[in-house]
Amino acid sequence: MLVDFYQLAGSPPEQIIASIAGKLLKEGERLLVVMEDEGALARLDRLLWDTGEASFLPHALAGGPDDARQPILLSTTPDPVNGARNLAVADGEWREAALTFERAFHLFDEGQLTQSRQAWKLLSGREGVERRYWAQEDGRWVNKG
Repeated sequence: MLVDFYQLAGSPPEQIIASIAGKLLKEGERLLVVMEDEGALARLDRLLWDTGEASFLPHALAGGPDDARQPILLSTTPDPVNGARNLAVADGEWREAALTFERAFHLFDEGQLTQSRQAWKLLSGREGVERRYWAQEDGRWVNKG
């Protein structure tokens, strides 16, 4: 299981999620995006309809009749009703349920640095868990470990 920690430095999480989601879709993968704030989920929903790269990324807010069919599902809970093996924790609040997925993306900003460091340490040495830390340098994401 792979956990990618993304420290947001001025980039809104919505842009990073759109980029991750687009790459996963090209690989035939599904994604569950979790945020506690329903307003933030609504903003992400609007952004994914017009990514600039393509006309839209197919997705839905959780709670609809077709949740199981959605390649990208936006939810307040980490329940992969869409069959996703990839989870984006987009609000900086680590959830242990992420460890039930094949890959997790943990997005956090400066205000969540302490909690994210705790999550990093929590995962240290866990069998079957690989961690990577990503930071932005000159507008590009660089793997820092």
